[in-house]
Amino acid sequence: MKTNAIALSLCLSATILVGCKKDNNENLAELSDPLVTNRDTLVNPADDFFNYANGGWFKKNPIPSSERSNGIFRTIGDTINSQIKQICVKASEDTGAEKGSNKQKIGDFYASGMDENAVEKAGLNPLKANMQKIDAVKDVPSLMATIGYLHTQGAGPAFGFYVGQDDKISTQYAVFLAQGGIGMGNRDYYFNTDTETTKIRTEYVKHLEAMQKLTGADDATAKKNAALIMKMETEMAKASRKLEALRDPVKNYNKMKVAELDKITPAVKWSPVLQEMGIKNAQEVIVGQPEFFKALNTVVNQYTIEDWKVYLKWDLVNSYASYLNKAIDKQNFYFYSTVMNGVKEQKPRWKRVVEQTDGSLGELIGQIYVDEYLPKGSKEKLLEIGNNIRSVYADHIRQLDWMGEETKKKALSKLSKIVMKVGYPDKWKDMSALTIDRNSYCKNVMNANIWAYNYMTSKYGKPVDRTEWSMYPQTYNAYYNPSNNEIVVPACNIIVPGFEGKMPDDAILYGIIGGSTFGHEITHGFDDQGSQYDENGNLNNWWTAEDLKKFQAKTKLIVEQFNNYTVLETKHLNGDATQGENIADLGGVVMGYEAFKKTEQYKTQQKISGLTPDQRFFLAYGYAWMVNMKDESLANQIIVDVHAPAQWRINGPLSNMPEFYKTFNVKEGNKMFLPENKRVKIW
Repeated sequence: MKTNAIALSLCLSATILVGCKKDNNENLAELSDPLVTNRDTLVNPADDFFNYANGGWFKKNPIPSSERSNGIFRTIGDTINSQIKQICVKASEDTGAEKGSNKQKIGDFYASGMDENAVEKAGLNPLKANMQKIDAVKDVPSLMATIGYLHTQGAGPAFGFYVGQDDKISTQYAVFLAQGGIGMGNRDYYFNTDTETTKIRTEYVKHLEAMQKLTGADDATAKKNAALIMKMETEMAKASRKLEALRDPVKNYNKMKVAELDKITPAVKWSPVLQEMGIKNAQEVIVGQPEFFKALNTVVNQYTIEDWKVYLKWDLVNSYASYLNKAIDKQNFYFYSTVMNGVKEQKPRWKRVVEQTDGSLGELIGQIYVDEYLPKGSKEKLLEIGNNIRSVYADHIRQLDWMGEETKKKALSKLSKIVMKVGYPDKWKDMSALTIDRNSYCKNVMNANIWAYNYMTSKYGKPVDRTEWSMYPQTYNAYYNPSNNEIVVPACNIIVPGFEGKMPDDAILYGIIGGSTFGHEITHGFDDQGSQYDENGNLNNWWTAEDLKKFQAKTKLIVEQFNNYTVLETKHLNGDATQGENIADLGGVVMGYEAFKKTEQYKTQQKISGLTPDQRFFLAYGYAWMVNMKDESLANQIIVDVHAPAQWRINGPLSNMPEFYKTFNVKEGNKMFLPENKRVKIW
């Protein structure tokens, strides 16, 4: 997946205005061209292209105390949030909107979030019914039924659960069970012994104790409960797989009869649990990590029902802490944002509420956004770029010297069948069953979570809907879905900040949209994970043994390359965990460049703002990942994220491209130089 942000408005029908040859306009273009002004020319691009391309902007724009990062994502995200705010405020002011209409739901959701007095007055009341449900637990069967029920309410205790396409039968939906249930999100936070992680672990116990007090426990009970929760979560973390191990789709696909799962967990009968979760008559489940559920069985037996009640109440409060009273919200922010990510102060409330309204009702907001803010012609331009990238991809596959003809034929067939969903969906999800009012912000969030959960589970037993989107048109991001063999690129990806009112030149379009978006997502179909799915979206080996061996040797090289990168002086990137994104970044920039070479701008070698086409293309690719992060957030990303930090998403792939070496005079001795036998060339 491409992690990105949202952009500023742009007239797609405008001509290219950057780079006018008249002297006065040329000087003006240079002053306003972000590829020129973002640079830090004191940095040698052959040593650190990331900071050469973006360092000037970073110096002028320090990270705000309310943010974990700053850069293109934040700048553009703020612009989109401002637009969504206008939608929300306008809807909230229309108190006569028809009940059940999109406008009524958006307006009431936003208004409830902005009513701080009502949120404060409500306290824990929005969770009262679920707390009573937990209090009623009396034995293991009712415990597991309650755990199942809490999943339907937007919480996530004890394990992970979802309904999705069966990896090996993409035409069917399946029930998936996976590891989960730990408050710090990743097992390594419970066991790593470095100073920073040890400190976070200590702070987490303090956080647990503080939250216990805020929800009514006395000092002694709070201390006891915090230690108990930490102990239970550590037991579950111990049985959880590492981030890199979760990337193997074969090893994490363990289909079994429900009765077989019961044998792994003798204390738990899963049919009643699944019934409680809204899954009727399930005969089979796909268990991601069987050893986790074996350990969960032990934890169920090891701890008392009263212990489990403490844990379940904590998980429920933790799931909704941001929408409760100020003291709970503030404590939640302190641990998860300040301790774990270095963010010193909260965003203004309107920003938080706007982001949550979009997160919960993005499908409704998207319909308004498309009509009022989306540049016309976005779909057409995106498809044009996407098809050009696909075309050069096919050329590259045909010319590969390491792949045999049999595998090439199948790779080309898969490439040709990749579905490109761009812009926005042809049909919107029906959210008429969702009830929203102005009475309770937390309850509105919960109702939206329940709706989303019910929407997901309602798919079970039905035909797969391959027209469905999992993103909104106002989301500056994109994804590849291996089960559908599709890429999804929301329309706002066409927009480039700094080029308001004019069309960016092709170097920018193909550096950002072609390379870091379409090229990146298409390559996910051929990375270490996506390459294991066939053209129909099934987990099925379509490689010859010889070609697969050669491919894995190449992916091993990119793992080694990124393992050698050091962050924050002593921390190494996790090349295994990030290899899929690293492969996609490399494939994306290579294909973006090859498609750019077919444009008139490249063929005529037109200079714009004093930059050659090659310089502009690589600077545009650097602009796509212009993100500066706080140290704490960098440390967090290395543990929990399959994406490398932005600096290495630029410097890593470009270190493998001979065209980059030529453009910026990279030679042996420069920090970005790699010997030819270490340079990775896959697709």
